[in-house]
Amino acid sequence: MNYERLKTFIAVAEKKSFSEAAKILYVTQPTITSQVKALEEELNTKLFERTTKKVAMTQSAHVLLKYAKEIILLSDSAQKEILQMEKTVSGDLRMGCSLTVGEYILPEFLKRFKETHPLIQMSVEITNSHNIVTNIKDQRIDVGLIETPIEDPHINMEPILEDELVLIAAPDYFPNHELKISLDKLKGIPLIVREKGSGTREVVQHYLQKAGLKLDELTIVMELGSTEAIKAAVESGLGVSFISKNAIKKEEKLKLLKAHHVKSINFYRYFYIAFRKGHVLKSTTELFIEEMRMIIQEKEVGTLIHLPTSNW
Repeated sequence: MNYERLKTFIAVAEKKSFSEAAKILYVTQPTITSQVKALEEELNTKLFERTTKKVAMTQSAHVLLKYAKEIILLSDSAQKEILQMEKTVSGDLRMGCSLTVGEYILPEFLKRFKETHPLIQMSVEITNSHNIVTNIKDQRIDVGLIETPIEDPHINMEPILEDELVLIAAPDYFPNHELKISLDKLKGIPLIVREKGSGTREVVQHYLQKAGLKLDELTIVMELGSTEAIKAAVESGLGVSFISKNAIKKEEKLKLLKAHHVKSINFYRYFYIAFRKGHVLKSTTELFIEEMRMIIQEKEVGTLIHLPTSNW
């Protein structure tokens, strides 16, 4: 049986949709239909019952799905082993990064990785943590670097980096140069937050709830979708916000922004590598994960450190 036809069949079976399968495989819907039809003719059976609203698998399809996954797994394993024998890794690596990691931390990793493996073509999509996990499951990307742990049975999640969130404000925003802000005072301060689905927002919400304060009790004046937009808004005096300490190093040196802490709360979190569970990883993906682990262990990138597993 043809490898591409089996890949197409698996995509349709998992997404229960010809159009969704076409999206994740980057082909047209007629191509999907043609591949499935050719496979049905080869096996002399019907694989899907099509209606206007959904696609249902036949009994034959359920049998084929089990073996198709095994065939693809064996084929990918063989290809990977042969590439390793050649000792020259090339190919593509599609990555998703949450905003803080992608804008302020990832460049250090990419520089070293690209110097060591110049034949690997890399593409990086910057988006929020939930979108990255969805894209990994749909095979639109190979690996993700995200800001919050997301429980999903199809995804492996490894904590790799520690980060601290701080409350940022314009230098003269607080009178008497207060460095620690009480929870009561925080309630009345105009607060700028990241969009829903953001790892940063979820971490802030988690720690505030542990301290007995809900996000909707705060004076939220604005939601913004990027760290740079938040820094600009805070710098102009529109309010305060929680962001990664790594993201304001330049602004602190130039005295454009000032970091503050909330009394009795430390906003620490981990960054995570995310990749598909139960699948043979591409050689480029596996290599990138191993390189990241090595860099962290060697402590060659600024403040990044190797960490044990943790819930937050």
